[in-house]
Amino acid sequence: MVLAMTATTLGATGRSDAGMTYAGAVGDALAITARRPELSVVRVAGQSMLPYFGDDAVVVVKKIDAARLRVGMIAVYVNRFGEKVAHRIIAPVAGGWQVKGFNNAQADSTVVNGGNLLGIVYATFNSSGRAPVAVAASNLPAIDTVYAAPAK
Repeated sequence: MVLAMTATTLGATGRSDAGMTYAGAVGDALAITARRPELSVVRVAGQSMLPYFGDDAVVVVKKIDAARLRVGMIAVYVNRFGEKVAHRIIAPVAGGWQVKGFNNAQADSTVVNGGNLLGIVYATFNSSGRAPVAVAASNLPAIDTVYAAPAK
């Protein structure tokens, strides 16, 4: 089951209207993952998954076996271009699963399978965006970025 912890609503920009800071989103996500090695924290870049999450959302990714994937889950995987992507599973296909961004017209060209699956989105924290100076001053750990972008 996919759990999305989104206590805020997204505005037209894909950012939270409630004003949760990026640092707050990262801090909350890190608190969830503190003693759970199967969980990791990443930042989102892109808007293909709006209204679920957009630019500067922070998501918790849970490692799972590819055999547990189901339609509707949001898979985080490495595409054929070497980019980390977070898109919704839409159908089983030969060799794995077809995925697509919620707002994309077409499915991704990379099939998700046990060889490229990083996990599924377990929790989402929408933020009001990163202010580079504030992020630098906050001593936040560096976290990976996943793309929610047009299909490739």
